[in-house]
This record gives sequence, structure tokens and C-alpha cells, in this order.
Amino acid sequence: MPVFSLDPAQTAWCAQLRTLAAETLRPLAEKGEPGRVNRPLVAALGERGLLARLFGAGALELCLLRESLAHGCTEAETALALQGLGTYPVVQAGTRSQQERWLPEVIAGRAVAAFALSEPDAGSDAAALALRAEPDGEGWRLTGEKRWISNAPEADFCTVFARTTEGAGARGVTAFLVPADRPGLGGQALEMLSPHPIGALTFDGVPVTRDDMLGEPDSGFRVAMNTLNLFRPSVGAFAVGMAQAALDATVEHTSRRTAFGGPLKDLQSVAHQVAEMATRTEAARLLVYAAAEAYDDGAADVPKRSAMAKLLATETAQSVVDAAVQLHGARALQRGHLLEHLYREVRAPRIYEGATEVQRSIIAKELYAGKPYAAKEPPV
Repeated sequence: MPVFSLDPAQTAWCAQLRTLAAETLRPLAEKGEPGRVNRPLVAALGERGLLARLFGAGALELCLLRESLAHGCTEAETALALQGLGTYPVVQAGTRSQQERWLPEVIAGRAVAAFALSEPDAGSDAAALALRAEPDGEGWRLTGEKRWISNAPEADFCTVFARTTEGAGARGVTAFLVPADRPGLGGQALEMLSPHPIGALTFDGVPVTRDDMLGEPDSGFRVAMNTLNLFRPSVGAFAVGMAQAALDATVEHTSRRTAFGGPLKDLQSVAHQVAEMATRTEAARLLVYAAAEAYDDGAADVPKRSAMAKLLATETAQSVVDAAVQLHGARALQRGHLLEHLYREVRAPRIYEGATEVQRSIIAKELYAGKPYAAKEPPV
């Protein structure tokens, strides 16, 4: 299937998701408390089969799912994505026992997951993790802190990345599945710009054993990167969904709002701005779809494509939402307005799961990898 064209079934499914998000999930989101896990919303995602669809989806289907939900209810999109991010390490590297214990609960919307990678001094440089896994008989004791962890501290389990070998960088990290009731595990919520549940986790000698490992010892960084490579294009899809929602609102507003003797759309400066917003949104969407299809096809350049998709889509969404606010004027700054909501939501994706600067570094590294350019003057 060409990346620039969805088939009729995909188009119809996306339309159904947008309607579900706006009419069913949005009311549940509005009843939730900002900064807290909305368990009724998570349960609704499970009841409607969206969490099951999430774990059976390829990258392109995941992008369509996230983009469509984001258009109508960003909270529902984020709740679904966080379940995927926290649980995918269990899907790809968990033991049969771990999967049988947790996957049915997550798919049903009864268990909430967290992906615990970032630390106070290890965000973009994930290989600099300092959370220690200290040997203790047959297992380890986890000591340290994780910060800016979505769904923390309310998650029922966390996929935690800890240092098991000092001085080994990315090669000395092991992934663990840590249930929330483990002794020594604590945490607190953090108040952030966006309304998502985000917090810190503290580990005071939390016991883990080999039965809690996700994958092999010292191979946890690969588990984390495999998860991020899948989800990075879909972060771009989330951004595209927000950009499209802002664009749709702007087309409607500039069509009916009058100024200087006619609708705003008749002002060339306005019409050209809207045209630019639409073009950039579509370009970002196509790059996201191309990256997702490359992932599904097992292409060798997935890291570069994923980075490009996240970079362009998140930067574009920020620009489009900002332009939409400008064209709406003061009403867009009023608490409760769609664009006021999107303006707060759109900023974070440029940072999490690899900041914009990290994506540029990944792209550059991939471009120069294996290129034996000679240090001489280029031919004329």
C-alpha cells in the first residue's frame, strides 16, 4: 500500500475513532482530575477493544489509532499510548509468566503501566542511567530515583531500567518488571504544564530477582530502544492529530468570523497562513506514515525515519497550534477552549521520548554512519 493513500477500510476506521473519541471518551476525560490517572477512561479503552488493538497493531495501525484519538480527545490518546509504552517491554521481552500475569489486565483496562526510564540526570542521555541494581543474593536491590514518569506513582506496575554493570554505559543496563506493591517503592505526583499523570518514583532497596527481569542481564537498553523505535513515529501521529484538530478549528473559525467587512478567510494573509498550516500538517502526516511503514517492513533505516517523523511532526504541531491561537485571538487563550488545551498539550512531545535535539543527532549519526568521506577538497 502506498504510504500516501489509506484504503477505504482504514479511512472508515479512523472516522469511527474520531467520533468515539469526541462523543464517548471526551466526556470521561472531562470528569477526570488533571495530573491523575483516569481509570474510568482507561477501562473504557479496554472495554472498546482499543487496548487489545494496540498490542496487535503494526506501527502504521498504531499511528492511525493515535492520530484519530488525538483529534477528538488528547487525554484518551495519551492514556492509550502510556499503556502501550509501559507494557510493550513485557510484550517484547517478558517471560510467559509475566505476560500471563499482566497482559490480560492491561488489555482489559484494569491495570495501569508505567515506562520508568528517565532520571533527574538522565533524560535525553538515557545511557547515563544511575538507578543502581546492587547484587543481593539471588537478585538485586534497586536504589535511586526515576523522574518525569508518566502514570507514576499510580501505576500498578513499572518497567524499570537500572544499572547492573558500572562503567558500561548502555551495555550495563537491565530491564525489570516491578509491581507497585514491592517494599521500598515510593513516589509522588509532579505538577506539569500538560494535564497528564506524571510523577517521580523512589527506590529504597526495592528487591528484584531474575524472575522480574525483562530480557537478559545488561540488555535492558535494547529493550528500551526497541520500545522507543516503535513509539516514536506514533508520537508524531499524536502531534499530527493535534495539528489537524487545530487546523479544522481554524478553517471553521475563519470561515464564519467577520472582520473588516467580510469573513477572515477572504483576507489573503489569513488564507495563506491556513494554507501553510494545512501543507505542513500533511507533510508531517506522510513522513509519519512512511516511518511507520518502514518499521512494519523491517527496513534498515528505521531509527533515522522514526527520528525524522517525530522531529518534523512535533515541531509542525507546535507551529500549527500556535498559528491557530493567533488566528482565533483572545478567545483561544480562555481556559476550556480547545486551542488553550492544545497549546498546553503540544509542548511536551517535543521533549519526551527523545527531545528534538536528540532526533537531529540520531538523523545526523545515521547519515554519516559508514560514509568514508575522504578529507580532501571536493571535485569541482
